Amino acid sequence: MLGEKEGMDINYVAHLARIDLTEEETTLFQGQLEQVLHYVEQLDEIDVSGVEPTAHAFPVYNILRKDEMGQSLGHSAVIANAPAASDGEIRVPKIIDQ
Repeated sequence: MLGEKEGMDINYVAHLARIDLTEEETTLFQGQLEQVLHYVEQLDEIDVSGVEPTAHAFPVYNILRKDEMGQSLGHSAVIANAPAASDGEIRVPKIIDQ
């Protein structure tokens, strides 16, 4: 039924993954792909007309705190917590992007 197409799909995916497959591996994976596709065909037979599409099994919410002004650290506290400081400024490693 699916025959030749799996071999092409397997070789295409192997090419995308930059892997070389032996003939034995291609044959093995071809059989496994046929089993997966057969299972997907069985799933297509299920009536899901009353099921609402969803991206997650459970509702996902962003729970964020309110954005309110609050007490912030003073300059001396920030400098005291910095790994390295000089002349009242935080020292960071030099980064050169080439």
